[in-house]
Amino acid sequence: MSLANQLERLVLFTRYPEPGRTKTRLIPALGPNGASDLQKHMTEHVLSRVRDIVESRPVDMEVRYEGGKQGLMEKWLGKSISYRSQGSGDLGARMKRAFSEAFQQGLNRVVIIGSDCPGITRVTARTAFELLSQFDVVVGPANDGGYYLIGLRRETEQLFHDIPWGTAEVRARTVEIANQLGLRVVHLEPLDDVDRAEDLEVWEREAARTEDLLPPSISIIIPTLNEAEHLRMALASARSQVKVEIIVVDGGSSDDTLELAMRSGVRLLTTTGGRARQINAGALAASGEVLLFLHGDTRLPPGFDQWVQDLLANPGIVAGAFALDIDGPEIGLKIIEKLANFRSRFFQLPYGDQAIFLRPNLLRVIGGFPDMPIMEDFVLTRRLKKEGRIAIAPVAVQTSARRWLKLGILKTTLINQAVLLAYFFGCNPERLARWYRKIKLRD
Repeated sequence: MSLANQLERLVLFTRYPEPGRTKTRLIPALGPNGASDLQKHMTEHVLSRVRDIVESRPVDMEVRYEGGKQGLMEKWLGKSISYRSQGSGDLGARMKRAFSEAFQQGLNRVVIIGSDCPGITRVTARTAFELLSQFDVVVGPANDGGYYLIGLRRETEQLFHDIPWGTAEVRARTVEIANQLGLRVVHLEPLDDVDRAEDLEVWEREAARTEDLLPPSISIIIPTLNEAEHLRMALASARSQVKVEIIVVDGGSSDDTLELAMRSGVRLLTTTGGRARQINAGALAASGEVLLFLHGDTRLPPGFDQWVQDLLANPGIVAGAFALDIDGPEIGLKIIEKLANFRSRFFQLPYGDQAIFLRPNLLRVIGGFPDMPIMEDFVLTRRLKKEGRIAIAPVAVQTSARRWLKLGILKTTLINQAVLLAYFFGCNPERLARWYRKIKLRD
């Protein structure tokens, strides 16, 4: 593929494995030769995991190296890759140079990865490129406070100025600058660097792990914001089936949501800007044949995967959802359940708490969830109806009754209907969202 046809570049930053000058912090544990061998193997490991992305995307692959010479790099990693010296300056200057040269050549999405995080996979790289279609900056956070990946869709030199390189403040300072510039930032899953003797078990674990070559049947995307109280049950219901991928996309939780998600071993992304943006980020990161959107306070029914596959296999069915069961004994809640299930079945208008599911290509066709602060699920289902039928499974998800009980069942229902009517009469969604938040805070 010629460079003219390539729109993206994946850049691997590494160092030629020269004993005594490579992985110096590991020399006391491994010796000079052992440390350089580790650098060699980790670079080969990361490169082998991401190299085949070139076959499925318009990606130009480049290795930027320190130490050694181009001939030595070609002898080591082969001649099919483009090699460039990282050049002089600190890490920020070298990354800025790599981005600048790529954008000057006409590329529009550029991702730089390091060789120190053996947990990087082709899914990591693919996800970064996909997210750059909607975000300005993609960051792969390393657990030591730095980052193992950074992706941009336009040159932004300021991101590499006044950064305390080599400290635990690197990522936080970079994101702070991005926010000051008004850039949309999304974080990938946190990974571990291998820099010290205590990190060697990370390398041993990742070197032994083989990637699953078969895509998951269903990607379950869970947008969260302070959902620690309910998330565990939502994850347990999603995990009741084996062939699923679970992606939690957090919107800035201040409780234990992030810690719970990380302990659960799911894919974890973080971003800001509202639930629609969270959901779209999860959809772009997903690998499954079907996307299912699950609220963090909602539990899927047993056998949900079979219902998803069976309903989408029917001609004319473009999307689906589940019936609604609200977790509470109050008569008012049961009335709401019946009305919601009538609405979703007869008008094909399920809401987000009913776990809407569809295929990824259709979500792309309709432009994803609309980037609105409120009513995004309602607008989505109206768009889906124009493409075909929305089926409702006869089994129910169970969702928390908290939002009805907090303000009162009748008051909550009246507020919801007022929001719906106001939207129909053309009220600005931003204004509606501000009004809705005020009411919730007042009570």
